[in-house]
Amino acid sequence: MFILAHLSDPHLAPLPEPRLAELASKRVLGYLHWRRTRVKIHRRERLDALVRDLKAQTPDHLAVTGDLVNVATAAEFAQARAWLAGLGDPYDVTLVPGNHDAYVRAALAMQAEYWPDYMRDDGANAPGFPFVRRRGPLALIGLSTSVPTPPFMATGRLGSAQLARLDTLLAEHAGRCRVVLIHHPPRTRNSSRIKRLVDADALLAVLRRRGAELLLHGHDHVHALERLEGPNGTIAALGVPSASAALPDSRHAAAYNLCRIDGDASDWRCTVVTRGFAPDGAIGELARRDLAGSA
Repeated sequence: MFILAHLSDPHLAPLPEPRLAELASKRVLGYLHWRRTRVKIHRRERLDALVRDLKAQTPDHLAVTGDLVNVATAAEFAQARAWLAGLGDPYDVTLVPGNHDAYVRAALAMQAEYWPDYMRDDGANAPGFPFVRRRGPLALIGLSTSVPTPPFMATGRLGSAQLARLDTLLAEHAGRCRVVLIHHPPRTRNSSRIKRLVDADALLAVLRRRGAELLLHGHDHVHALERLEGPNGTIAALGVPSASAALPDSRHAAAYNLCRIDGDASDWRCTVVTRGFAPDGAIGELARRDLAGSA
């Protein structure tokens, strides 16, 4: 059995105080939003407690699906690099970026500067998307939907080059348990046009043609399980709340998933154990689901 842990959207606090020059952009809106609202939601003490609980479960690997930073200053990227180092060695932690990690155009270069070891192919010298990492029976395929957007937009995009390469990788790794890592979900209960994956239909077409065993995402900050169409069945798409969320509605408080994967190419089996904050404030098991073999 291989245990893959998944957490997302830590939105690391505290937010380092930006320089005045850094606020001469979309960042000023994000900074004001943080000061008014997000500072009350994304709590570092919650995230730290959740990570301690996750480490106690001794997973074989950890996937993080983006939004480590908030307004994408250099100080935030450095803070996030230290946090990633605390999670584990880059061999044991895989990262894909989110929309906040590309809050402004300059953030794309900072992703590559500060986090390269967590988001690149095995043996590669530089990050690139999509990438594939083989761990145990898994082929972890990392995608980036992280693109700069105008103010008040939080959309994501893959683009034709990533989609074409994904098609190839899914075919090449058929027989392994293929786990697709992405920030924006290809299908969401939130129909907002300002938060969607704009080329979701093209991604869904690749998955229908090639299949995958599991897709893990973040972005919506809620527990989610959607069934996507594959060539021989359905593909489970799992989302998790923000890993730092302290919310009055405890249904989507900070949590993570443990995907316990067993079987072989003819019959992959996955039990998903969700752990997180219960209404009484304690961390424990919230749910357990058995996922049938997928496409």
